[in-house]
Amino acid sequence: QLTDLLQQYATAFRDPMMLQPPEWFKAFIYCEAFLQLPFFPIAAYAFLKGGCRWIKTPAIIYSTHVATTLFAILAHILFHDFSKSEQGGPETLRERLVLLSIYLPYLLIPLLLLFTMLCNPHYKHVEKRKRK
Repeated sequence: QLTDLLQQYATAFRDPMMLQPPEWFKAFIYCEAFLQLPFFPIAAYAFLKGGCRWIKTPAIIYSTHVATTLFAILAHILFHDFSKSEQGGPETLRERLVLLSIYLPYLLIPLLLLFTMLCNPHYKHVEKRKRK
């Protein structure tokens, strides 16, 4: 059932990386499984509870990691020669842009999180003064 759904997605959006992921893409999948997924419940707790300034550093690490991986994926979508791929890939600029639009939110959301952590006054470091 899930493999059929994956096949339908890959065919509809011409995404061969899902069916035959390159080695670098597999590495990103492992990072997602072991680094990003554990972050989600921790971040959900911190953001739902509110007032948890300790989430700033983990959120910056998470968002920069995800954004970095997405830059590589988006560059691959835009510039790779998919004509040699067994599964096929985007052939026209329109197909590349459609596939790019599928992955783009995975870049935008971490960038918004990073911007929030760096610019929101709530997460600014408040230096405590020592009493004499």
